[in-house]
Amino acid sequence: MKFGVVTFPGSNCDRDCLHVAEHVLRLPAHPIWYAHRVLPPEVDCVILPGGFAYGDYLRAGAIAATAPIMPAIREFAGRGGPVLGICNGFQVLVESGLLPGAMLRNRSLRFICTYVHVRVESVNTPFTASCRPGQVLRLPIAHAEGNYYVPPPLLEDLRARGQIVFRYCDPDGGATPDANPNGALDGIAGVCNTRGNVVGLMPHPERCSEAILGSEDGRIIFESALRHAAAAGAAAVSAR
Repeated sequence: MKFGVVTFPGSNCDRDCLHVAEHVLRLPAHPIWYAHRVLPPEVDCVILPGGFAYGDYLRAGAIAATAPIMPAIREFAGRGGPVLGICNGFQVLVESGLLPGAMLRNRSLRFICTYVHVRVESVNTPFTASCRPGQVLRLPIAHAEGNYYVPPPLLEDLRARGQIVFRYCDPDGGATPDANPNGALDGIAGVCNTRGNVVGLMPHPERCSEAILGSEDGRIIFESALRHAAAAGAAAVSAR
């Protein structure tokens, strides 16, 4: 399996994602420049990393959503390819229409950088395939616009379709108001598309995939992609 990590002007977590792939998981990874119009053919999973793409002008992720590489990512996702958006990458996916909803300013109107806990709400995605339902992960956040919002009818759709992937919670898994760091609607920390192959989350799993960083909980997000790819490969062989 080979990861592809997109770099936009202002990305600052692309190297972290490449490090996890290459030095933690010992897998090949390919940096992808935002101005390219095609994805490397050998890429099996695309990651849109955190940072401040284009300085977050207009709205976070708004300009990056129009970058030359995005049509290729849209096509890749349309074929069922796994796409992960982390923090600013989540914002880009929302702005590009690959994920539903919108990002508002944090309830506090301040940038937040701290560790939080999130509860895994769905294991039916490529990035939660190795998780347990209800599993609590300790992950860091660093954002000013992580206050996820959708209109009430769409929120009901997300619940009914199982598109809520992560919720903020306390260490015991309780999704309490006090555990919600940014005011996100329904405590939502991450969602997926209807097909489940495109996932966005505000916390940074790449910043906590090694014990030296204080938590290894983020590693399971990347390991899930490997498990999903292995399962998909086995299914393809069986179908022959």
